[in-house]
Amino acid sequence: MSRESNTGSPSSGDNVTIPFGHKYAESDKFSAVFQEGMALVEATAAYLDGDGRKEAKNLDGPASLAYASESMRLTTRLMQLASWLLIRRAVNEGEMTPEQAFEEQNKVKFQPTSSKLDEEAYAQLPLQLKELNQASLHLHRRVMALDRMLRAELEKEPSGESNPAIEEQLSRLSDAFGPIVDIQPDKKGGPKESA
Repeated sequence: MSRESNTGSPSSGDNVTIPFGHKYAESDKFSAVFQEGMALVEATAAYLDGDGRKEAKNLDGPASLAYASESMRLTTRLMQLASWLLIRRAVNEGEMTPEQAFEEQNKVKFQPTSSKLDEEAYAQLPLQLKELNQASLHLHRRVMALDRMLRAELEKEPSGESNPAIEEQLSRLSDAFGPIVDIQPDKKGGPKESA
């Protein structure tokens, strides 16, 4: 038996899906994630061009190779995350539809987050590089969780494609009774006819 709340809407036990992903992506919390992501990109770029470059010069052969490999993975991951965040912001600002966003995001293939370095090589990396790497992995997990929610919600939305059975019935009605009139007024205030 379904209960209704005081407002007359269905209770939470009625299998009503709340589009959490879309709500989150449009919220101040997303803005905070966006700012965090962009700040991480800037901090990483500053580190790799400054202190990181100096620290890399002091590493021996295998550790130097590990530094180059991890810094490349880190940079790639952050560019992919920045792209995703910028696309989501474009949706929030009305510059893209969610469908267009997913089309663009499908062009960006996120790299695996696991490092191919063994523990010994990773241990030799500079502390700041490891911290930036961990921060990027944390951001990556959050973005991927939000991406999965948004994709699931988009797949559940009606596609907007016409149903052939309904189209056939509407055609028969139109043949029998004349053109179907849309209930929305045209610019002159009268009803407009559907094409």
